[in-house]
Amino acid sequence: MARSFSKSAPAAKTKRRKTRFREQAKCRFCRDKIKEIDYKDLGSLTKLATQQGKMFSRKRSGNCARHQRSCRLALKRARFMALMPYVG
Repeated sequence: MARSFSKSAPAAKTKRRKTRFREQAKCRFCRDKIKEIDYKDLGSLTKLATQQGKMFSRKRSGNCARHQRSCRLALKRARFMALMPYVG
């Protein structure tokens, strides 16, 4: 018996890839008009770091370059003051 392939096979190849992160117009600190991120603001710093203590990338966190640098400095200061862990 000869095996015949249906025409729906190419349609299966047109699967769309899932996007992990949605793109936002502005970062959350620009929307709230925050100039500098404070190292004592643990609520926002915990959202920007993983459970292991690593900082999320700009793409993952949605920050602009200016606030990502400010976040990095605030996270380093919070770690030094023992408010945030160096490792999980």
